[in-house]
Amino acid sequence: MIAPPRLSGTASDGAWRPKLSVVIPVYNERATIEEILWRVQSIGIEKELIVVDDASSDGTRDFLRQLADSIERGEERMQLPSIGRPISTRGIRILFQPVNAGKGAALRRGFADVRGEIVVVQDADLEYDPREILRLLDPIDRGLADVVFGSRFIGGGPHRVLFFWHSIGNTVLTLLSNMLTNLNLTDVWTCYKAFRVEVLHGMTVDEDRFGFEPEITAKVAKAGWRVYEVPISYFGRTYADGKKIGWRDGVRGVWCTLKYNLFARVRRATIPKRSPVWTPMRMTPGAGVAQVRSPDV
Repeated sequence: MIAPPRLSGTASDGAWRPKLSVVIPVYNERATIEEILWRVQSIGIEKELIVVDDASSDGTRDFLRQLADSIERGEERMQLPSIGRPISTRGIRILFQPVNAGKGAALRRGFADVRGEIVVVQDADLEYDPREILRLLDPIDRGLADVVFGSRFIGGGPHRVLFFWHSIGNTVLTLLSNMLTNLNLTDVWTCYKAFRVEVLHGMTVDEDRFGFEPEITAKVAKAGWRVYEVPISYFGRTYADGKKIGWRDGVRGVWCTLKYNLFARVRRATIPKRSPVWTPMRMTPGAGVAQVRSPDV
């Protein structure tokens, strides 16, 4: 079970409750970890970053230990050694998995420690642009949605052209999920998912690897939470660049889609009634584009 956030004590031990919690699972991303942390920290919203290292062996863990030590010493900023920029340490927490267990296991660990009102999943590989996180927050802020998926397939930004069979597999897996959930999502396997924290309270994450994606989709649908999609950009990478998901994960995805839609028991959600917030600015095509500030302020 994912427990409610702990809100007692000082800013460092739990009293501070940010608007946003960004959970970043990391495994062997030394080439990109500094840049992704700098970019996420640059977004102009009160937030925390929960970085979960999944027993990296390429130097990522060593860097994160340096960052954790800097935070432990109370330093407000740290110079990022590879990209040569300072980063604010405010709101950053580093968690270390004892063994490599997979993305789902890392997210389960991170979700258990969130304090924010809204939780967003961010990969550490630069395939997703953190400036678009505010697009995900917009339907939740307006009282329309409890869960928001960022779709790579409904336009809205640059999209790197890559693997044909990956796109076919994604389409088939999304179609299977939609048939069983009765949702009309276009991208179940997207990394970018945002949740009101209440959605995660009391929900279990059972899958350790990429099966998290169809599992969480099935459980959200079964609970009756309100789901929206927003368009996002996608800067995909190749296996030579370090991409990790493979055909075995697709096969597992079929089983997870069937398992959690047909056999999982989920408590129905209690959704508070409130009037949606409407403003002309939020109805424009560019709604949700992030305002970025310097992360070392």
